[in-house]
Amino acid sequence: MILFRNFFATCSLVLLFIIAACSDTSSDDGPDTDPDGDGEVNVPEQNLKRAMELTDATVAAHFTGDGMAMARFYNPYTGARSDEKGSVWMYTAGIEAVNAILHGLQAQKDDGNSALYDANFSKYKDLLSNLYENADFYKGTFQLTSYTQTKSWSVYGVDRGGAKGSAQVDGIHNVYDDQMWFVREMIEAYKLTGEQKYLDKAEYLTEYVLDGWDCTLDANGAEVGGITWGPGYVTKHSCSNGPMVSPLVWLHEVYKGKADVITRRYIDATDKQTRLTEEVKKSDYYLDFAKKIYAWQKKALVRSSEGVYDDFMGGCTPGGPETESVGGGTYRKGIVCKDRVGPAYSYNSGSMLSGAADLYRVTTDNAYLEDAKKLSDDSFKYFAKLDQTKTGYYTYDIGGFSTWFNGVLLRAFTETAPQYATAGTYAESFQKNLDYGYDNFAYKGFLPTNLLLGWNRDNSKNQAEGMFNFTYAAEYAVLARYQLDK
Repeated sequence: MILFRNFFATCSLVLLFIIAACSDTSSDDGPDTDPDGDGEVNVPEQNLKRAMELTDATVAAHFTGDGMAMARFYNPYTGARSDEKGSVWMYTAGIEAVNAILHGLQAQKDDGNSALYDANFSKYKDLLSNLYENADFYKGTFQLTSYTQTKSWSVYGVDRGGAKGSAQVDGIHNVYDDQMWFVREMIEAYKLTGEQKYLDKAEYLTEYVLDGWDCTLDANGAEVGGITWGPGYVTKHSCSNGPMVSPLVWLHEVYKGKADVITRRYIDATDKQTRLTEEVKKSDYYLDFAKKIYAWQKKALVRSSEGVYDDFMGGCTPGGPETESVGGGTYRKGIVCKDRVGPAYSYNSGSMLSGAADLYRVTTDNAYLEDAKKLSDDSFKYFAKLDQTKTGYYTYDIGGFSTWFNGVLLRAFTETAPQYATAGTYAESFQKNLDYGYDNFAYKGFLPTNLLLGWNRDNSKNQAEGMFNFTYAAEYAVLARYQLDK
């Protein structure tokens, strides 16, 4: 699975589909989106209804059994479901869509539309809990020697196991970014439901991820920094650093003003070897880590020419991870990487844009706001191509997993918009593409990967990625909140 995923992660081809004549069979359940009958569509409500329709169809078609085994592909034209199971990353896309819907429903209630909330919130809250519980099929336990300790961890592997807790997670079979996306969604789930289990899971996985931070010291006594793609890797990726910034800011907010403490593990700056610990306030610990991860990625991986973020730092210590003996203990050796390696993917810039927006929000440090403005402009210029596929529309690369990547960038634009309105205009390009795809090609609750060109004329080739339909659902729900706030 890792090799398969890595193959697509290096692709940057734009997939083109042939337009087929398709009927729009979208549902119109729920409150009227034109209650006054004046021809004016209630866009936030329509977006949210479409998000629910897409999510419902994806859950019904891709998940089977009490354990919610997720088929990676489903063909809405033939009804064929693939034997290949979705990875934990693909599975988490479902949680992302449900959380986005719950946020949208809460926003509708806060705006006075309690009917939509009352009719749907409990349903999606229950679905969220079910997805959370059955994520344990991806969970396994292994022992890891890191830069400061050796410890047993129960984390999420790339591939689904045959029973809960049985997944293979050692070596390259788990990656830090998968844990990060899960952390993000668990904090969102906690904020939406108030259920402690979600916060507990988020903090446990956060501890695991931060255990992967390279805290070894350079000649000047500064931390080398960066988190490798996974414990079995030596390269340090944008996707295994940037996505952690915003969740850390959110955890800081959870504990701000509280006395809760956490153990900080670090290396003595004097001898650059001795492993030390200290108790620090959680609120400070999480915010400090958010700042230094952000600073590391900005220094290591931003392209000075285009302003977007490259994929990873290569040219590292050859071979796999190595350990060394220090003071009678065994620890992972630090890793020095020399080369910034592309290509640039939209989610890597998106996660850092969200991070900048969140850091500015809690610190009011203008440097983060300026970063957010520049990265918004640079990302839109680099990733959005006007008139490339259809006149008047912006095309985003949909090669490999870029459909999901683009959703991260959209979310970042909407999160930046309150401080930088121009970012909101960039988000509107996604609204326009989604509406074109839905109005012209929606079929049985599914959208084609290419929103501007549609499905393939050969129905046997219309396999839909489950995570992509979840992506479009999440995008609609995110835009529902954005349009309401706007």
